[in-house]
Amino acid sequence: MYEAILCPTDGSDGSAAAVEHACYLADLADARIHALFVVDEMVAGADEWDMVVEREEERGERAVEAVAAAAADRGIPVEKHLRRGRPHEEILDAIDAHDADLIVMGTNGRTGLGRFLAAGSVAERVVRHSEVPVLTARLRK
Repeated sequence: MYEAILCPTDGSDGSAAAVEHACYLADLADARIHALFVVDEMVAGADEWDMVVEREEERGERAVEAVAAAAADRGIPVEKHLRRGRPHEEILDAIDAHDADLIVMGTNGRTGLGRFLAAGSVAERVVRHSEVPVLTARLRK
């Protein structure tokens, strides 16, 4: 049923829950996982941009590597991707770029004031605009 599963991650505990679901489904469907981290273009002003982007790209490398490690334990192929931009837009663009037929993502990345200032979560925006099914995984506390 699924051949390519897009698994956006921000490295948070909420994303880790989604990674488990993505690996489970990929294993069942013999699918490939596309691990995606988006460096949010809104995280810094012009004066801080290079330093912040470098730090975020390092965080992104760790996040997609964690997806690859979880999938490797089950023999699931993973492609790792880093993109820059607005997270929900980049995730939606990645559907076509990687021929994804399912998105599996966490709902517990940004919390509190950060979520309020962003005018809604990334997951909410992806669910509203995706042309493929979206499975959202919530971190159990």
